[in-house]
Amino acid sequence: MMTKLRLDDLAPELATELETLFRQHNEPALADQARALEIVERCRCRDRFCATFYPVPRPAIPWGPDHSTYVLLLGALHVDVLDGKIMCVEVLDRNEFREKLHAAMP
Repeated sequence: MMTKLRLDDLAPELATELETLFRQHNEPALADQARALEIVERCRCRDRFCATFYPVPRPAIPWGPDHSTYVLLLGALHVDVLDGKIMCVEVLDRNEFREKLHAAMP
């Protein structure tokens, strides 16, 4: 059985940052998800600035009308949410995290 990769294990500072930013945006339910996020998939684009990851299998179709994006840090940290669940965390221009993510998920 494959070991689950948790954000809090890979990058606790990012998990803490997400939790803090969601609390600042008055989103306690999303803040509570931050530490428990699993990394199921990562973005496979070749952009050197991208460290986007998915806590759920990446969908083959768009998220749908109930989808919303939280811009926690403009141009650096955006989170897609569907039905109250974090579906994608777009992490940009964070080389240290990108290196950790790519090493854990080649």
